[in-house]
Amino acid sequence: MMSAVMDRTTGIGARTWVRRFAWATLVANIGIVVTGGAVRLSGSGLGCPTWPRCHDGSFTPHGELNLHSAIEFGNRTLTFVLTAIAIATFVSALGTGRRDLRRLALLLALSVPAQAVLGGITVLTDLNPWVVAFHLLFSMGIISLAVLYVHRTEHPASAGEATRRHTVVAWSTYAAAWVVLALGTVVTGSGPHAGDVNAPRNGLDPLQLSQLHADFVFLLVGLTVALVIVHPSRTTWTLLGVELAQGLIGFVQYFTDLPAVLVGFHLLGASLVAAAATWVLIEVREGSAPRAVSDARA
Repeated sequence: MMSAVMDRTTGIGARTWVRRFAWATLVANIGIVVTGGAVRLSGSGLGCPTWPRCHDGSFTPHGELNLHSAIEFGNRTLTFVLTAIAIATFVSALGTGRRDLRRLALLLALSVPAQAVLGGITVLTDLNPWVVAFHLLFSMGIISLAVLYVHRTEHPASAGEATRRHTVVAWSTYAAAWVVLALGTVVTGSGPHAGDVNAPRNGLDPLQLSQLHADFVFLLVGLTVALVIVHPSRTTWTLLGVELAQGLIGFVQYFTDLPAVLVGFHLLGASLVAAAATWVLIEVREGSAPRAVSDARA
């Protein structure tokens, strides 16, 4: 019976659909970061001032509909899209018979309501900049988890054959990427894009924070160059390219007074840095020996 399930070439449990839903999960979680950024950059963070309702008397903004409430409510409805994708991803993982995929898919599914609740807390705290920062970093963590799931659909979970030097450089690069992402959220919390005209700022000096953020960006790029030297591959080169593009956007947006469009692209770049850094770390630690998603695990 199990072999019949795993030999299917069509249906939700087929390997093609497992891969498709894995990539859909990754893309959707990157997309929610970008749309969440659009809410903030348009000043619509409190377009729906309560949670889980949009207004005290309604889950939708009808009656008090304006541009800000429409944007915020639209972003909230994307949770249903994420939920549908998460359920499909989990169901397709069940069809593989692999315990590791089932566990990862379950974690990804549980991250959707967790992220929704965290989003509600940001609204109920009137867009407290520290809560908003954690909300974004939590999204980056989900993106990392989604990358791991995508990788697992094609590759084994093993220690691989990487040398200690390669592993140390890979972990250092990954850690530096997270420091850069965390500092980026703090910089944003000190800047002009609060999500609402009355939302508080963290009170820190944006100039000093931007300099600290830039210092760690240089460290990250240097570590990535070292990783390219000791472990040259398409993924390490991709990570370096994403970092350089992200750094360029960051410098341009800083010297042009943070235009909303560039900040939006910078958010997309942050998501891609998180994804690429995760993929590189997994590749270095575990190698890239192919594994079909239909291989069962007891």
